[in-house]
Amino acid sequence: MTAVEIPPEARERLERFADLLLHWNARINLISRADEAAIWPRHVLDSAQLAPLIPDAAGPLIDLGSGAGFPGLVLAVLTGRRVHLVESDQRKSAFLREAARLVGADVVVHAVRAETLRLPPVPVVTARALAPIADLLPLAAPLLTQDGVCLFPKGRGVDAELTAAASGWHMRVERFPSQTSPGATLLRISEIRRAG
Repeated sequence: MTAVEIPPEARERLERFADLLLHWNARINLISRADEAAIWPRHVLDSAQLAPLIPDAAGPLIDLGSGAGFPGLVLAVLTGRRVHLVESDQRKSAFLREAARLVGADVVVHAVRAETLRLPPVPVVTARALAPIADLLPLAAPLLTQDGVCLFPKGRGVDAELTAAASGWHMRVERFPSQTSPGATLLRISEIRRAG
């Protein structure tokens, strides 16, 4: 993978998004206060680095546990694809709707828990800092097309998470080093099916 590159027009939209996030963060906890000064590398670029890993297959994306819009809203801006943002917290969902309106992103916000989401299958499901892989796969697998992939940024515990998930799932795992967080890994998981 090459370094994260953001076109000027997308950068301007994402800067507006980051400004709005910091404004809302004073009232509701969207990101850690300690992360506010590093919002661009810690959250925006960290999310943007997933864009090159998205397959060319047509169709929208689903982002589980969207929180403050990472990575889903960032990917909507960068790819121009529709992204379903799934966030059960009503206040965070309100922020996501306002952020999408402000930056003109093609997103649909679903203020529901991921396990209750009912949508036609999509080619890509993302989730960032939501749950361990063993807990993510039962949520993501029913939402994927037959050749769909999951994109999960993971930290240093990725090997333990993959080992735990392997007892219940067969999958093809591709690893890419994070460009924004030393020791972190981007996972592209495909050919997902339950073991046994």
